[in-house]
Amino acid sequence: MDAVGWGIVGYGWVARDYMAPGIRAAGHRLVAVADPNPESRAAAEREGARAHPDLAGLIAEPEVEAVYVATPNHLHRAAVEALAEAGKAVLCEKPMAASLDDAEAITGAVESKKIFYGTAFDQRHHPAHRAMRARIAAGDLGAVTAVRIVYACWLGRDWSAAGQPNWRIDAAQAGGGALIDLAPHGIDLVDFLLDEPIAEVCALTQSRAQDYAVDDGALLIGRTAGGALASLHVAYNCPDALPRRRLEVVGTRGLLVAQDTMGQTAGGHLAFIDGASGRSAPVPFDEEASPFTEQVRAFGSALRRPEERAAYSAARDLHTMHLLARAYGRA
Repeated sequence: MDAVGWGIVGYGWVARDYMAPGIRAAGHRLVAVADPNPESRAAAEREGARAHPDLAGLIAEPEVEAVYVATPNHLHRAAVEALAEAGKAVLCEKPMAASLDDAEAITGAVESKKIFYGTAFDQRHHPAHRAMRARIAAGDLGAVTAVRIVYACWLGRDWSAAGQPNWRIDAAQAGGGALIDLAPHGIDLVDFLLDEPIAEVCALTQSRAQDYAVDDGALLIGRTAGGALASLHVAYNCPDALPRRRLEVVGTRGLLVAQDTMGQTAGGHLAFIDGASGRSAPVPFDEEASPFTEQVRAFGSALRRPEERAAYSAARDLHTMHLLARAYGRA
């Protein structure tokens, strides 16, 4: 039976609004939640999960097979290390950690304990991005020359959801600002779409519109080992009513353009523009499937079928953390 018993560490807005519904939609079961906040525990109990104030209580639940770690970034390491010691499968939110040192420790823990680990790059599971990957692999774009990404939002100092304080603007908890929060998705998508990671990266950051210490915007440029260029614009200073989520893959034979696909929700638009005629045609994909639901399905399937675990790699995700560290170092 493919149904998996899940635990969640950190029952904030992403866990409540996207992951818990994704677990249910995938036919899996949310067994238990660990969160020190009594309001978060009460919310989990209303969803039928058992709630614990600390991780030890969740680890002691024998029905919990896989655990989604959705704490603030600086708490990822301690949670993953404890779960690895307990032999639980782990799906940890991106970025892998708030610091490169913690990411290296996480990689060491999951490799030494030989647990099934994945970083929650849900954008790999958006049906539009899967369709793009298939068209690229089929050679429809010819030689890919560039990937261009805009992934932005408005995140003011006073932002909050599910009663959470805005820890994303605290460097000690988040590890940085817009760059460390949003750029991992784009860096990982380049690898996913092209089957080739970014090898080198440079960046510029800004603190332009928001009144907090971390960066509220960044531009990154990178290049894969094969020579494809990547540009990423990520921001916390873009009003949400503006166009702010766009993914383009350019090749010698054509262009794929995805709009409003990057993010937690289903849908968006995908088109292929032919390089010879300039004609644009929509590319079909499942517009109803949530990337979170698809992520749960994929992780659960790989938990049951070890041959599918090659799609996950702590070493690959650590490489993404190295790129983020370089980007901040060169900004």
